[in-house]
This record gives sequence, C-alpha cells and structure tokens, in this order.
Amino acid sequence: MPTIDEKRVYTDASDTETVYLASGLGVVSVSVSDDLIGEFRVAHRCRARDVATAGPYVAVATDGGVLVHDRRGDATTDAGDGAGADAEEGGGSGFAATGFGPATAVGFRDGALLAGDTDGRVGRFDLGDTEAGAAGGTADAEWGDLGRVEAVRAIDGDFIAAADGVHRIGDSGLRPVGLDDARDVDAEPLVAAGSGVYKLGNGWMDVASGSATAVDAAGERGAAVCNGDLYARAADAGEWTITEPPFDGDATVAAVAHGAAATYAVTEAGRLAVRVPGGAWRDRNLGVREVAAAAV
Repeated sequence: MPTIDEKRVYTDASDTETVYLASGLGVVSVSVSDDLIGEFRVAHRCRARDVATAGPYVAVATDGGVLVHDRRGDATTDAGDGAGADAEEGGGSGFAATGFGPATAVGFRDGALLAGDTDGRVGRFDLGDTEAGAAGGTADAEWGDLGRVEAVRAIDGDFIAAADGVHRIGDSGLRPVGLDDARDVDAEPLVAAGSGVYKLGNGWMDVASGSATAVDAAGERGAAVCNGDLYARAADAGEWTITEPPFDGDATVAAVAHGAAATYAVTEAGRLAVRVPGGAWRDRNLGVREVAAAAV
C-alpha cells in the first residue's frame, strides 16, 4: 500500500493528483486539484478489470494480461481540457507486459506486484530489478506462485478477496481467514462481501449489512458501497454514515478511492465525484463506460 507521503511525492507542486480508472475503454488518467476535476485521457487502451498504485508504479489487470507502468519516466505534457491523446495498446503508452496472462485483480505488497485471475491463481512479481515502462521494453522478472483460491476479485496488501472468502498472504502461502463471497478488500483490513461490509476486530465485525461491492480506506478515512448506498467514515468521528454523492438515484457506484486528502467515488458509467474535508461533492462526466476500479 502506498503511504500518504508516497502519494504526495507523485503529485506536482500544485497539489494535483492523478486518479486512474480501469474501464472497458482502457486505463483512464484524471488530473484532480483539490476538488477540481481537470484534464483526463486514455493512458492505455485495453479492457481493464482492475488498477492499483504504489509509489511510482501503476499496475493494471486486463483481459490480455497484467501491465505495469513506472511513472518516473513520464514526460510532462499539456493535453488540454478533455480526453486528450489516447495511448493505443502496444503503442508506446509506457505500460509494459509482465507475462502473467489474463487477470481480474492487481495489488502491491512489500515492493512486489500481486495478481490474480478467474481460476484463482495468485502470483507475485518482484519489481525491484525490472525496467517496467521503459520505452520499448517489458519487465523481465518471473512470476512466483503464491497459491490457489476461487475466482480472485481484489487484492490489497496482505489480503485477497475471492469468491470463497478472504485470504491472507503469509510466509507459507495463502490462508483463508473467513467470510464468503468477498468482492473487494482494503489492507486495513476492510472487506466488501455479499452479506455486508466488515472490519477485522475481535473477529469480523459488521460495518453495514447488505450486498457490498467496494471498499477503500486511508488512515481514519473510509468509504464503502453497500446496497447501492455510499458510506463514508469520517476521520474525526470514526463512524460510518450514508452520504449522498451528486449522482442520479439509479447510478451505480463502481469504485471508491482516497487521495492524500480527497475521497473519490466513480460510477460504472464514468461519472467521477471528489470531496475534500469540509467541502461538498463535486463531479464530472468523463464519458467512459464499464468502470470497474479506481486508484490514486
């Protein structure tokens, strides 16, 4: 998991940060300054299932494989307001193939990239000696096998959300740690499952009941989607309450994420909303569809 300091390192001097969306169109990068949603573009064309960030790295799970990009090689460009220039698959976008194969989830743990697929395979890829994202190059390390679960849906830190529940990564491999039908997970740990949102305390403790689909946490802040409602955990109170983002009532929130200060929510239809402490939600339609995940 990236720390708050790491997130700040990879923003510019104007406190702008980049939100990455995994969508049916590809990886969409969105520039956000405080609560102002600015430039956005398709950073890499593919069918993206999941996206994760850690330090300089952006990883993407796609129907074609797992890709990784090192932002330290990014050039500063002015794309203008709007979608900007698209980066075609295999066309110099800086996203390098890693050889994992089709994937449904990606995450980071202890400086390594993790990935999983619909067959339940979970692998580990050491980024330490690679040149991921170098022009014309691909990462050359090998994937290690961490074990098997049922279909992998999300990975964050030590935890995996899978069709058969939550699993924890340890020195001896993967260990089931409870729940069923896990859909999303945060390394806190916090889990979105078919029966609700759970946090780990003295066993798994209910946060909200119902069909949960997304969770994310950053320190004391948290966000979750349960029964179609967007829940938020305030940093000052620590209590979970339903919040009203500026979406239509029938909009489906696909993912939630946190930046250094802001909280983000994005719908499947590509409407992104941002809120900073003490402010109201502000949103923008990005014109992309089939959004599945978000990362900052």
